[in-house]
Amino acid sequence: MTSNPKVSILFVCMGNICRSPTAEGVFRRIVHEAGLAERVEVDSAGTHAYHIGQPPDRRARAAAERRGYALENIRARRIEESDFERFDYVLAMDRDNLSLLAQQAEVEHHDKIRLFLEFSSLPQDEVPDPYYGGGAGFERVLDLVEDASRGLLDALHKHHL
Repeated sequence: MTSNPKVSILFVCMGNICRSPTAEGVFRRIVHEAGLAERVEVDSAGTHAYHIGQPPDRRARAAAERRGYALENIRARRIEESDFERFDYVLAMDRDNLSLLAQQAEVEHHDKIRLFLEFSSLPQDEVPDPYYGGGAGFERVLDLVEDASRGLLDALHKHHL
């Protein structure tokens, strides 16, 4: 049997406590359910250092738990230069973070940096930040993340798996 290469995905938002850990938790479960946990590495990070070491926002955890996703083992971290080498996909939740990632990364890594919702079937290109809003915002994030996660898994099947 030939060895199967791994593919690595990094989800990125501003503080790494709402959107990107939600995407990490959702995509990790989708990958696990597809039997690909050994072949797909999943992580998340933030472009800012506001919440390093903290768990995801309690509202994000509660919304995720209601849908059966586990976020409790995720801790916020800031993206590092080595992440651009390590990950095959660096997926931003919005255009502001996409721009920050492009500024931080060396030019040879720019092709790895994309908007996460490029993989979505929904007519939206950014995952809105729910931090300053109510609970409905966290549910909307989950709707968008679930849809884009299915599209991302399909894309990985076509190109990597």
